[in-house]
Amino acid sequence: MRRILPLTAAVTFALASLGAPAQESSLPDIGSSAGQLLTPHQQEQYGAMMLAQLRHYDYLLEDPLVDGWLDSLGARLAANSDLPRQPFTFFMMGDRQINAFATLGGYIGVNAGLVLAAEREDEVAAVMSHEIAHVTQEHVLRGVERAQRDQVPILLAMLGAVVLAQSAGGNSSDDAAQAAIVSAMGLAQQRQINYTRSNEHEADRLGIQTLARSHYDTDAMADFFGTMLTRSRANAAGAYDTPDYLMTHPVTTTRISEAKSRAEQLARSPGGFSVGPRTSDNPLLPGGLVIGGDALQSGGTGQFELARERLRVLSADTPPAAVREYQQMAATGPLTEAQQYGLAIAQLRANEPGAAVAGLTRLLARRPGDLWVALGLAEAESRSGDRKAADARFAELLQRAPGNRAIVLTYARVLSERNTVDAGKRAQAVLRPLMARSAEDPEFQRTFARASEIAGEPIRAGEAYAEATLLSGRAEQALVQLNTLKKRPEVDYYARQRIEARIAQITPMVLELHRQGIHDKVLDRR
Repeated sequence: MRRILPLTAAVTFALASLGAPAQESSLPDIGSSAGQLLTPHQQEQYGAMMLAQLRHYDYLLEDPLVDGWLDSLGARLAANSDLPRQPFTFFMMGDRQINAFATLGGYIGVNAGLVLAAEREDEVAAVMSHEIAHVTQEHVLRGVERAQRDQVPILLAMLGAVVLAQSAGGNSSDDAAQAAIVSAMGLAQQRQINYTRSNEHEADRLGIQTLARSHYDTDAMADFFGTMLTRSRANAAGAYDTPDYLMTHPVTTTRISEAKSRAEQLARSPGGFSVGPRTSDNPLLPGGLVIGGDALQSGGTGQFELARERLRVLSADTPPAAVREYQQMAATGPLTEAQQYGLAIAQLRANEPGAAVAGLTRLLARRPGDLWVALGLAEAESRSGDRKAADARFAELLQRAPGNRAIVLTYARVLSERNTVDAGKRAQAVLRPLMARSAEDPEFQRTFARASEIAGEPIRAGEAYAEATLLSGRAEQALVQLNTLKKRPEVDYYARQRIEARIAQITPMVLELHRQGIHDKVLDRR
């Protein structure tokens, strides 16, 4: 579950944003149009910095299986948007509030709560298509232009807006105090993601077109907006909290009816988008993917139901709380297969590997070849002590899907838990095929660091730990770690060259954060 941003940090963001003088910003001058404000490269840099800061404050929910599902869904939609060459980065937030947002550089965040509220993947795709349209139509960039006119540093404006939206649903008194303070002091930041009515209508229209091109149900946008409106009305009776999504994307009956009308027009238009079964010929999508027919009804990727239940577990306050949640579901009726999977994963995380093995074994018999179920079973077998069966299952999975990130990371972590030199070396070997494409993957870096540590390679471990620290939004700490590491007597010439090169690359990032008013509080206290 996501952790509420510390109150002191929230106040720091608000104060720095409103009080920073214009000369402290290293950003380019505002041009006459949004396209002249920031280059695409600068936008991507700011988006990456914001993602690292969100990771630093533990807002992200990072899981290889969920990440793979979200990336697959996002890539499919992005490839069918009005700007298919625009790079996008999709990430999951652990908050159970219903929300999604877009930021600079094509960075799009989705809350776990939005997926839990959706009845099918088409509805998640509808919201993501809407957010994609905000990026392709430069609505986000124009918001930055407004913030710059108020002399609000861009990174802090984005962070302040996200913090405000995420903290609005808190229930504790501390959360309420944080929300009140940030609300009072962060009006400028909130403008960063507040869109005009015309922006919203344009994003709806283009989002529905993207849904159609991607062969999702075009009625899904109106359906999900209807769910949001119902929850908003029920909030008056105390049945629900108002969805955070409605704070930045107001929904009305007119907007819902317009979304339905657009979907009907697409369905009636001559030469419109077919929703019949077909095999995708899009080179950006997995080969052999069948779109339409049963795939359309199950949400396209075929992974939505398992992804939703895995998110239910990972976003719960604690693993035992997730187990109790499934027990309450079971009291009202038989669990679906997806819910049985969620219960087993909850049991595994609650240190009940025996129960997880039993549940996943039964489920795999009914779903032979299901990677999510088989991977969970392999992990459960290892933690229950049956390492031989686990290793054999992991080997079969790697043979079936070589280079699969979820399989590789899960197996490497399982091996590292054994805490032997041999297991560490085996984990390194499993991870190496992904190394070339994992330079900016903090989960990979942490896993490789631990494997190298127990394999007896402290310098490699130190380098990887520093990379993970950097990618987790702690650039100053990463710099300290690397400067300390290069002083170790066992560092050879080549390692020293690598370390010094990274120090030279990271130093400007730290200086830019300082210019933005962001300092590492841990280091400041030393």
